[in-house]
Amino acid sequence: MIPFSLLDLIPIIEGGSAPAALAGALQLARHAEALGLRRYWVAEHHNMPGIASAATAVVIGHIAAGTRSIRVGAGGIMLPNHAPLVIAEQFGTLAALYPDRIDLGLGRAPGTDAHTVRALRREPDASERFAADLEELRGYFGAAAAGQPIRAVPAMEVEVPFWLLGSSTYGAQLAAMLGLPFAFAAHFSPEWLMPALTLYRRLFRPSAALQQPYAMVCVNLIAADSEAAARRLFTSHQLAFIRLRRGRPGRLPPPVDDITQLCSAEELALAQQAMQASFVGSVDTLCESLAPFLRVVQPDELMAHVMVYDAVARLHSLTLTAQLRERLAAVERESIGASDHSPLRPPADTHTR
Repeated sequence: MIPFSLLDLIPIIEGGSAPAALAGALQLARHAEALGLRRYWVAEHHNMPGIASAATAVVIGHIAAGTRSIRVGAGGIMLPNHAPLVIAEQFGTLAALYPDRIDLGLGRAPGTDAHTVRALRREPDASERFAADLEELRGYFGAAAAGQPIRAVPAMEVEVPFWLLGSSTYGAQLAAMLGLPFAFAAHFSPEWLMPALTLYRRLFRPSAALQQPYAMVCVNLIAADSEAAARRLFTSHQLAFIRLRRGRPGRLPPPVDDITQLCSAEELALAQQAMQASFVGSVDTLCESLAPFLRVVQPDELMAHVMVYDAVARLHSLTLTAQLRERLAAVERESIGASDHSPLRPPADTHTR
């Protein structure tokens, strides 16, 4: 059965607050753990009024402290915003506190605007040094080399799985060259999904960290008891996306009955194009749409991004997602019986450095 995981941007809803969003994130992570999801990841975004995960390492510590077994990680840390030594110290400390539970996903984009990049004291062209910064960061983990002048002391004694993130082909090629697992952001960049995965699998070089390519794909996934209910929940995410494209990002709005009253046809079409990798509906309809997607894409792991305004509906969506996972596993077993081979890539775990 393909593993399912969860990406949580920790949305701050209209009428809500950052403390409430962070409390809700822990509740969601505990629910994901109880349902048997493999990972709970948060992402670094700065100067975004609707996202509470800017201090990503701090949030990961908050979630890991309140859970017991689920892997908790960054999906991801935007390395151009940070000195590699600082990230090594942060994640080395997290891994020392929560052994074999911390993942470090790394991205090349700044995750913010140019003004905030300057406020972070990083240079605008820092992303061009991503590969060199990644090499420096990896060098801080594990045993120090003889004569190494700078050491990230917590990181020297622990192992942290490194992932490369991507929304185009750059991360796929670098992950393949280094023999690292790769996570693709199909939830907002679906058009690059297959080109990136094709390159990653074709160019992959086995490494001490990973012997075979391992690709996780993130999609938008909202489940409800009916198709109409799920589609209504999804309008919150659509409106948030449209407002961001208008240059007016804000807190996550409540769902609406008729989204066409709040945006133009062109804006809605743009949102639909950017969010093609969105699966919204009941368990029955989701099984019908997601099974063929998995057969074509063949991810080793599926990560669900669940942007829902109401906390109770969000928890219920995750419960139904776990039911969907079981239904998909049954479909896979039936296919094995019919053809003597699985149409889905068999799952594997990753313990990488």
